[in-house]
Amino acid sequence: MTSPGVLRLSHAEIRVPDLQLATAYYAEVVGLVVTRTETNRTFLKGWDEHQHHSLILSEEPTYGLNSLAFKVMEPAELDRLAERVEAAGISTQRFAPEALNPASGTVVRFTAPSGHVIDLEHGQAQVGNGLSLINPPPAPADLKGMHPPRLDHIFLLCEDVDAITAFFQEVLEFRLTEQILADDGHQLTTFLERTHTPHDIAFLTGPDGGFHHLAYWVDEWNDLRTAADTCAYHGVNIDAGPTRHGATRGCGLYFFDPAGNRNEVYTGGYWFDPDDEPTTWTEAEMGRAIFTYKGQVDPGFMSVHS
Repeated sequence: MTSPGVLRLSHAEIRVPDLQLATAYYAEVVGLVVTRTETNRTFLKGWDEHQHHSLILSEEPTYGLNSLAFKVMEPAELDRLAERVEAAGISTQRFAPEALNPASGTVVRFTAPSGHVIDLEHGQAQVGNGLSLINPPPAPADLKGMHPPRLDHIFLLCEDVDAITAFFQEVLEFRLTEQILADDGHQLTTFLERTHTPHDIAFLTGPDGGFHHLAYWVDEWNDLRTAADTCAYHGVNIDAGPTRHGATRGCGLYFFDPAGNRNEVYTGGYWFDPDDEPTTWTEAEMGRAIFTYKGQVDPGFMSVHS
């Protein structure tokens, strides 16, 4: 039986001023698979993702995040979650399959209290992972760049982390795994999940609608080294890492696409059961929570894109 509610993070749509350059970067350097190209949009996915896309590049004058989406398995669950959002005083829009793009399913769209546009989607087109379902090899033979298998999480910013965390817990039924608390007790950063991982989404104190990074999963620490080598070879600006996080106990490498959108490749972490208690970090230990080895966060790393 399918678990009710949100299954996982589905995809994000980001803005890029030069679509051709961004498409080349995400396909050749990051190593995502292009599934569709349009005049002003490109659709891509991790090689082991079966759905049509986990990233949409939209050609616009600025850079940043347009929207993010969560996958919902059952139509009845999509209706139930829409009712919960509306009961919280937030209006929703419903889009029929293929209304937003040729691969989209039924979508319920709303703007969260954090200022982010969020889609709940059921029925995005499935295109497979390029492998046979009978006796397949471990991976396709033509992978490029960093070639992450799948999308992992998204990290956003907003003014009231307490409020958006409560919304995700009480309305969208996410579970809090970790938090960084200010000395006055307010939440500075929160990590929330639906997949038993340390986080599918996280929020950091900052401007409403802020976008920090989109992260793709890789299988092990050596893949982070390979990703860093790939960045160096292609002249990609590395922002931080490879390094270890205290919060989530994962490891990551941060870098920027040609437009200025921050990317991460991420691995590690732990399993989180629904009845586990969240981990709390104090404000004094925020540096170690973000970067365990360095124990501090450079101001530039906290820069945001809206």
